[in-house]
Amino acid sequence: MPFESLEVSPSKSPRQVLDANGKTLNVPNDWALLPPGDAALSRRIKKDGPSWTMIEMKGRKRFSRGIWAPEKRIETLRRELEIEREDPSYQKKLDAGRARRANEQVAYAGEFETMVLRFLDFAPRHRDLAQTMAKAISDHAVPVGSGTVARTQRIPIEQRAEAATIAWMRHQTTAYDSMVIPREKGKRREVRRMLAKRSKQLLQRYRAGGESEGDGHCLLRKALGLE
Repeated sequence: MPFESLEVSPSKSPRQVLDANGKTLNVPNDWALLPPGDAALSRRIKKDGPSWTMIEMKGRKRFSRGIWAPEKRIETLRRELEIEREDPSYQKKLDAGRARRANEQVAYAGEFETMVLRFLDFAPRHRDLAQTMAKAISDHAVPVGSGTVARTQRIPIEQRAEAATIAWMRHQTTAYDSMVIPREKGKRREVRRMLAKRSKQLLQRYRAGGESEGDGHCLLRKALGLE
């Protein structure tokens, strides 16, 4: 087992982990835990040989708790990386990479906002509201590390835009965040489906050019801080 690369989770014992099946594994005596934080070193550790990546799940979110690997390998690769980082060309390469990623991020944010606006498809009289809403959703969902559906590559961007819109509305225009949902299998998913149906009905009113509520209050404008 030590010679396989695995994704594991923490256990109560500091030198034990749990595999995907919940089985307890003893960390090899000559292995050490590389804490999270140095992405470059972590990538090299994984690439260089077997390692155990420790992930802790909290709800549906994944949190890195470090990488178990042979201690000598960690120290060797750390020294090699330190030497590279002292070379001025390394910093230039980093700066170029950051600039490229920043440009890609700006481009993606613009594309995602356009897709949200296209999904909203509000009537002309609500065009300004749609643009404000699309920007708010994009600003929330697109940033790296946001953990939202906008960051996934597993579904087309059109579907990401729709899912991000419905998620934003669930938190901004419904009482979802304060709901007490029974801890029953499938119950939270059922509540989300119900709220998604209501959100889509609300959007349809704006697409048809009507008001959102009969009493004159606009849920979307209120959520965006416009009233």
